[in-house]
Amino acid sequence: MRRLITFLTTHAIAVAIGFALGVYLLPILTAPSSPDAAMLEEKAQSALFTAELTRDLKGSDFLHWGEGTISVSTTEIVHEGKLAPGPDYMVYLTNEFVEDEAEFEAIKGNARLIAPVKTFGGFLLSVPEGVDVNAHTTVVVWCESFGEFITAAKYR
Repeated sequence: MRRLITFLTTHAIAVAIGFALGVYLLPILTAPSSPDAAMLEEKAQSALFTAELTRDLKGSDFLHWGEGTISVSTTEIVHEGKLAPGPDYMVYLTNEFVEDEAEFEAIKGNARLIAPVKTFGGFLLSVPEGVDVNAHTTVVVWCESFGEFITAAKYR
């Protein structure tokens, strides 16, 4: 009986580790190529606002972080930098700066969803028609699948 319990426990741990690695590695393996750095730089030049993403936010940790520059224009949001890889990332615009899950969840109902993020070495997103970037102050990257705060930057 002891042998069966040990067998089941060790195999359950191995399955859990494999699942966790799959959740982490699958987005990396299936991600499309990041946009060309020169193109991102060119697009960022027409931005109305620019802000820095840092790893030292309250809600960021070794698995959930972003760094680099976010540039916001009326038609595009450009990220030049890196994001920790993960599934189901979304970019939102908010009216106040947040730096962890609880703060974002409190205002998520008023946040404007911009688009999903599919690349982790910079991205270029189109601002949906009808969204006024001047009416917002902050870009937030959020993991929908796990309700995890990734990063944020106050651009205005």
